[in-house]
Amino acid sequence: MQVIKYPEQGLEWASILERPSQSLAEIVPTVQPIINDVYNGGDEALRHYSLKFDKIDIQDFEVSVEEIQSAIALVDEELKQAIDIAYENIYKFHQLQVNEPQVIETTSGVNCWRKNLPIENVGIYIPGGSAPLFSTVLMLAIPAKIVGCKNIILCSPPNQKREIHPAILYAANKCGVTQIFRVGGAQAIAALAFGTESIPSVNKIFGPGNQYVTAAKQLVNNYGVAIDMPAGPSEVLVIGDANANAAFIAADLLAQAEHGADSQVIFLTDNEQKLEEVEQEVLKQIEDLSRKEIILKSLEHSRLILLNDIDECIKFSNQYAPEHLILQTDNADELLDKITNAGSVFIGAYTPESAGDYASGTNHTLPTNGYATAYSGVSVDSFVKKVTFQKITKEGLQNLGKTIEIMAEYEQLTAHKNAVSIRLK
Repeated sequence: MQVIKYPEQGLEWASILERPSQSLAEIVPTVQPIINDVYNGGDEALRHYSLKFDKIDIQDFEVSVEEIQSAIALVDEELKQAIDIAYENIYKFHQLQVNEPQVIETTSGVNCWRKNLPIENVGIYIPGGSAPLFSTVLMLAIPAKIVGCKNIILCSPPNQKREIHPAILYAANKCGVTQIFRVGGAQAIAALAFGTESIPSVNKIFGPGNQYVTAAKQLVNNYGVAIDMPAGPSEVLVIGDANANAAFIAADLLAQAEHGADSQVIFLTDNEQKLEEVEQEVLKQIEDLSRKEIILKSLEHSRLILLNDIDECIKFSNQYAPEHLILQTDNADELLDKITNAGSVFIGAYTPESAGDYASGTNHTLPTNGYATAYSGVSVDSFVKKVTFQKITKEGLQNLGKTIEIMAEYEQLTAHKNAVSIRLK
């Protein structure tokens, strides 16, 4: 990891804040032809790209009920119980986000309200390469189930035996996923967007993925298909003071770094000794980790940064807008009102980011690459359309009509005015 001490605000901060990911413009020339081919070629194009990229010949994309039940039997009981506990916590947290319509009488006789209607068809993409993210199934399918999405379509890349990881299938079955398809990459996103002979099209696509999957999501968005958010490689920023636990901080940094070679982790502190302690802990702990090679690549573009005080650390963090922000300071609770940009915040020494990834209840599908300045993480709101309703009585239009007529007349929209006037007469 690069160690940086007392960088000056301005151009130096801007340089430090750069993410390691490629720009969309660099990836589009690779991804756009894939999208075009799936749009025009359907299943045959999916077979071509599965063979080209994954070296797998797939004839039947849909995972059958029998395959799902057979796979579920392979999942360890211990893992099933862990998934069940996580399911309950995630369901509990998201269930409370559901709001009942509230009718507001804005003027006597004029009633307005807003109602949440489920998006009928949603697609969820679940990465399944070296780390099958069955936890993401819970994070996406649970809120979809809570709001009542009619069809939940899941795509995930299979292994060389054309199988999707059993834990993914267990979680999908538990969450009520409608159909499951063995296909991954940008081609899976295109299939969800446009539909093929096997895979139905959806109205909105959710889920993380590599830079090609991310680019595909942003490109199909141009064709009228909604997506959860623009996102990139995973990231964490940790702020620690002199009393922070260096071992805990190093563990959190490494946990995020193992997501991928393009992940980025950052530690900010106002204490030089703590900076050195964390650096030593990172080097010590990395030796025992299974994804050491991936972590080492991630650490090449990660940072340990010494700043003047904790307030400056918060300012740096707000400018970076991290996907995950961890506060390990004595006054962590007092800092919360100063945070303006973050996907999800973890407070105190005993709140690891891993808790949010798996089982505390909050959603782990979060904005990355600085998008936390304007985007929120996935919630039940992500799976609904908010439709407004209004009902006006005869008396209500009499009360409000003159206001509408005047405004329409001054905008020179006489037909708008007449739609009210004809009723008042």
